[in-house]
Amino acid sequence: MRLQCEVEVQSRLLPTCGLRGRGRGTRALLSLGRGRGDVYLMVCTARDRAGVRYKVQDNVERFFTRFVEEGKATVRLKEPAVDVCLSKANASNLKAFLSAVRLAHQGTDVGALPLSALVPAKTSEVEKPKTKMIITSKRDYPLTKSFPYSLEHLQASYCKLARIDTRVLCLKRLRKLDLSHNHIKQLPATIGDLVFLQELNLHDNHLESFSGALCSSTLQKSLQCLDLSQNKIRALPIQFCQLRGLVNLKLDDNELIRLPFKIGQLDHLRFLSAARNKLPFLPSDFRKLCLENLDLFGNPFEQPNPLLPNIQLKIPLTLLECAARAAVNYRIPYGRHLLPSHLCQDLEVAKTCHCGSACLSSFIQITVTMNLHHVAHTVVLVDNMGGTEAPVIRYFCSLHCYSQFLDGYLQSIVNH
Repeated sequence: MRLQCEVEVQSRLLPTCGLRGRGRGTRALLSLGRGRGDVYLMVCTARDRAGVRYKVQDNVERFFTRFVEEGKATVRLKEPAVDVCLSKANASNLKAFLSAVRLAHQGTDVGALPLSALVPAKTSEVEKPKTKMIITSKRDYPLTKSFPYSLEHLQASYCKLARIDTRVLCLKRLRKLDLSHNHIKQLPATIGDLVFLQELNLHDNHLESFSGALCSSTLQKSLQCLDLSQNKIRALPIQFCQLRGLVNLKLDDNELIRLPFKIGQLDHLRFLSAARNKLPFLPSDFRKLCLENLDLFGNPFEQPNPLLPNIQLKIPLTLLECAARAAVNYRIPYGRHLLPSHLCQDLEVAKTCHCGSACLSSFIQITVTMNLHHVAHTVVLVDNMGGTEAPVIRYFCSLHCYSQFLDGYLQSIVNH
């Protein structure tokens, strides 16, 4: 029987000499097998693949198994006076291994024990699992070898990849994936199966869109940093703001004509850059952000003019508009099991009036100036003139609400 884990062999005689153990385990392969007429516990490490053998029968003083569910245990031997400390083991495998060692200690018939051959360990069995791999050229990209399943950080840049390798999508422990400086045009929905993925870097590729399916995947909880800069993206999907864990978002050097409608839902977002895009104005929800750093330099922002409204009012209101407003204002539960999916999508992007009420297809729209320091501590200048202001959309559910705003706006102009 064999067990892969980390092991530290501590001598109980060291304290009498004023010495202490390192307190740190090393990757090892444990084998329980028969040799020279007795059952031995053999510990193989990268430094000693031939292994060290310890007699088991009538030689175990005590088992310490309080933390066995966490993959930890200690086997205290009588001769030599050492503690074999095990950690980072699979809990069920550890229990089975300790059970076999206990039976061997008690003198159980050898034929009834799950013994293994006491042979030197292979290098791959005792090496520490590889967690990081950095590839920066097509020449170094592995074509015949698999990626180590233990990888947590993978960078494959400047490899001329036209799509994401399916082997990468099998690396379930990935926390950081850097595929920058490639030729990737489309993202597979299976990226959402990387449940631990925290950082995704797709800088300098050929992306034209970001899948709504990805926004509805497990990335909702795990993804914290997303770099989509220097691509060809014109718009992000409605579902994008479901990525509520985002802290750092880079959208520079794309072809964005708008930011996500409900961007204010990204309440963990602290760093946002969308420089050198084609943004004419910012969404109304932008006011809800609370950023540390904001960069919107080089966008062709329009000059706001509250006196030129875009009027989309339908008077009298349709029954559909009245029902939709009531559903949002009174927070009436709804879902695709109750309403057609297109109505649910309309409700999810309901606009909010200056008075706080909702409106859908009947509204008045204007753009007003907002100082970006209202939403960010540090603001990169919007233009070469030193400005830190940008136009933001405002909506009104009725002529009454718009006229109230206009009165206040004109009064402020008179006062200045």
